Amino acid sequence: MRSAWLSSIGWRHSLLSFAVLAITVCGGFTPGAVRAAEYSLAIVPQFDARKIESIWGPIAAAVKRDAGVTLVLRGNVSIPEFERQLYAGAFDFAYMNPYHFVWANRAQGYHARLRDFAQALQGVLVVRKDSPIRSVAELDGRKIAMPAPNALGAALIPRAEFSRKFRIKPVISYVKSHSSVYRSVVAGTVDAGGGVEHTLNAENDAIRSQLRILYKTLEVPPHPLAVHPRVNPGVADQVVAAMLRFAATPEGAKLFAAIPMKKPGRASTEEYAPLEALGLDEFFVKN
Repeated sequence: MRSAWLSSIGWRHSLLSFAVLAITVCGGFTPGAVRAAEYSLAIVPQFDARKIESIWGPIAAAVKRDAGVTLVLRGNVSIPEFERQLYAGAFDFAYMNPYHFVWANRAQGYHARLRDFAQALQGVLVVRKDSPIRSVAELDGRKIAMPAPNALGAALIPRAEFSRKFRIKPVISYVKSHSSVYRSVVAGTVDAGGGVEHTLNAENDAIRSQLRILYKTLEVPPHPLAVHPRVNPGVADQVVAAMLRFAATPEGAKLFAAIPMKKPGRASTEEYAPLEALGLDEFFVKN
């Protein structure tokens, strides 16, 4: 009898363990499950890894303190590697450029949850301040640095405009990050570089003071923080709410401004639908 009783207890314990595991893996929303689970958070590498960690590490820590949800930062060595993992659904939460989001939504059903409402995304082409180049047409056949083929404002839209609007064919090299673009231009190894206004503004004075904006692209909605559909909506709501509460504090406001997200607010997937009409798939490089 004792053996049968122990067997019954063991069977019930195994069943309970399986149920807890299933809740954790599938993202079931109960207070215990939320606090036990870890969720990956990936950031498109516009900046170097140390800068990303210095901004998003404290934000993730604030979310854990406030909501009890652990966000584990996932590093990527390059934008193309970030893209490959994103489109495979590797990340629970991800901060990405708007056209990354278009593809991530198609491929995995990611949905937008948070974005900046202070400033649109606008690409810029920069040259050295003392460069004789005064028009985009003069870049035909010249060397241009860009962070990655699918960096929306810094490469994708400019490349489309080079072809459709200006009818030029520059020689493009990809240097992994916006910071590397600006330094390549300053060093004189390229004639111009593609970036976006907010990463240019985030550069230190020593770099920014040596650059001149040659051209600005059209404006589009800024980078969203998006969530994979496997994440329970209740968990996603808690994370976003915690981020917004932290952004309302002096410490949080400074960190969010460095993302940059100077006026964070709740985003919707529908806001990014107009990007489909730009017809950028022709210039999009699928990694």
